[in-house]
Amino acid sequence: MAVGLAISSAGGQYNGKMTPFVLLSCMVAATGGVIFGYDIGISGGVTSMEPFLKKFFPEVYSRMKSDKKISNYCKFDSELLTSFTSSLYIAGLLASLFASLVTRAYGRKPSILAGGAAFLAGSALNGAAFNIYMLILGRILLGVGVGFANQAVPLYLSEMAPAKHRGAINNGFQFSVGIGALSANLINYGTEKIKAGWGWRISLAMAAVPASMLTLGAFFLPETPNSLIQRSTDHQRAKQMLQHIRGVDDVEAELDDLIKANNVSKTIKHPFKKILERKYRPQLVMAIAIPFFQQVTGINVIAFYAPILFRTIGLGESASLLSAVMTGVVGTISTFISMLIVDKFGRRALFMVGGIQMLVSQIMIGGVMAAQLGDHGGVSKGYAYLVLVLICIYVAGFGWSWGPLGWLVPSEIFPLEIRSAGQSINVVVNFLFTFIVAQTFLAMLCHFKSGIFFFFGGWVSVMTVFVYLFLPETKNVPIEKMEMVWVEHWFWRRIVGDFSKDAKIEAP
Repeated sequence: MAVGLAISSAGGQYNGKMTPFVLLSCMVAATGGVIFGYDIGISGGVTSMEPFLKKFFPEVYSRMKSDKKISNYCKFDSELLTSFTSSLYIAGLLASLFASLVTRAYGRKPSILAGGAAFLAGSALNGAAFNIYMLILGRILLGVGVGFANQAVPLYLSEMAPAKHRGAINNGFQFSVGIGALSANLINYGTEKIKAGWGWRISLAMAAVPASMLTLGAFFLPETPNSLIQRSTDHQRAKQMLQHIRGVDDVEAELDDLIKANNVSKTIKHPFKKILERKYRPQLVMAIAIPFFQQVTGINVIAFYAPILFRTIGLGESASLLSAVMTGVVGTISTFISMLIVDKFGRRALFMVGGIQMLVSQIMIGGVMAAQLGDHGGVSKGYAYLVLVLICIYVAGFGWSWGPLGWLVPSEIFPLEIRSAGQSINVVVNFLFTFIVAQTFLAMLCHFKSGIFFFFGGWVSVMTVFVYLFLPETKNVPIEKMEMVWVEHWFWRRIVGDFSKDAKIEAP
């Protein structure tokens, strides 16, 4: 349905290579993914710790410990408990809209800095919390931090990276998310063993470590050439930055395309209104569909509630946290593999393979739980470990497909004039459906029981077909020439027409 495209400017081929300067800058920026992943991993772990539940959610604690009549699937069903997890994403949703204005007007760097500072404040408040109100307020501050970071960091990575390495560099964001989640799972596993019962405080407060790294590192980050051109009429500074990050003197072709894109961008006063125009229809559809599909894979069922899920099938507190560590290791390794192969095999191939892998494993998990886990008691150790293996297979499928590509593809498809608005829509939709899944999952688990995995498996089927039919390949396409992939696509060309006069498509 789609082919790989090699695109060149009328002014010549883009020059450049991967420089240590770009690599270091992107490593610092990608720490924004670490704070996101750490929070995802830490919240699921602490909500399975008995001292934490006893202090903040006593009803859930007593139901888990002493209520023998309630179903295995319903022991953790609590709106207050899910609010602890999901409040971050409502705050992140609202913050990302404001972050779009900051990113466009002041640059990517200030947004990254603001995100790190807000997350740092939230982690301090959570670690010191003595009532539910402090806990929720801390989560809101964490949400503001994640909202700013998730809006700015993928843009930063895509704009700094050379076109042929953009996939690997941008997938570094999801790899950092995996590192953060794995670190959180390891810390939870260790702090759970503190006999005095205050280990959860360490887990929550340790979020300050990656937040400090991001905040301090942001002071030293260079601004992207795209942002420098967007915010100034003096293009000499942008040219020098482009020469520095590309490692060559001849950057005229790329600079010319950046300036042309900026000239178009300067005519746009209302980017959120502009993105509704017909010629931006494919980008708008992808900005909504991709983050929506990323969340209905069911990954946050595992990310948020893995320890709770493992306790549901009969594993103990420590074993549940150790199982979450194992899934974290698998997710991190698979995302690293994605970084190595995404620019070779392309986005579509990874989407397809990962989607099929997730679908098969979800059907098998649902089948095992339906056959073996009733409303009371547990499953045998053999079946519990089988479920763990199947979950690891599922996490691996997500780790090299919808995990990193769900951030990569939206960040690289928007023209400069709607880029901040498009990325904000992407983040808002992501947070909105993350919130919905996080807020409803425990209730859905109670009512759907094992059918929850078939529910998410159905969505994986839909999204895999969607990618096959409607997503063109974007590997190796310069970010300022991305409009051409829609012109050549069998479906989107009927909608957008030929809007490009300055670029041509060549067979690779």
